[in-house]
Amino acid sequence: MKKWNWRKWRIRRIKIEEIDERLLLINLYATQALSFCLGIVVIWLQRNNDLHLWAFDRLEQAFIWGGLLAAVVIAGDLLLNRFVPEEVTDDGGMNEKIFRNRPLWHVAFICLVVSISEEMLFRGAIQHALGAYWTSIVFATLHFRYLRHWLMTGMVFSVSYGLGWIYAQTGTLLTPIFAHFMIDFVMGSMIRWRREL
Repeated sequence: MKKWNWRKWRIRRIKIEEIDERLLLINLYATQALSFCLGIVVIWLQRNNDLHLWAFDRLEQAFIWGGLLAAVVIAGDLLLNRFVPEEVTDDGGMNEKIFRNRPLWHVAFICLVVSISEEMLFRGAIQHALGAYWTSIVFATLHFRYLRHWLMTGMVFSVSYGLGWIYAQTGTLLTPIFAHFMIDFVMGSMIRWRREL
């Protein structure tokens, strides 16, 4: 059996171009699985009724509020991309690499996984303890690829606060999950179709 040499192990910063798409997807799914599990554990430790978080009886309300927030965010992002230089909204090419070569079903699947796992953790668990404002600060900070640009950090914070607000208004996690999914799916689809134009 080969022995692991810890002295040769180094942490280094790598560029997005150095990561192949397969490794990026493995990393994406692993971090989302970790977020989901962490969300479940925190919800359980808070003794929060996790079935109440889903409140399927408010499905229509969840789709209306979630759809409205998604429409506002998508419209704002389109305006931002129209009037702001591309380098201000640059995420280092991460979203481009994740979505550009995916079939539409895979774009939808990625967006579904991300929306469920992140909303379980941030709205279902963290917001219960910290409130929408501080949860949004944590959310924006963990989306570190945007921290180089104050405008994008502000956008991520605002979207997160909006997700927290609609969750508080409707009382069901389905609302921010649906809004998060729609935002990511439309943006991911635009990246994918831009490749074909």
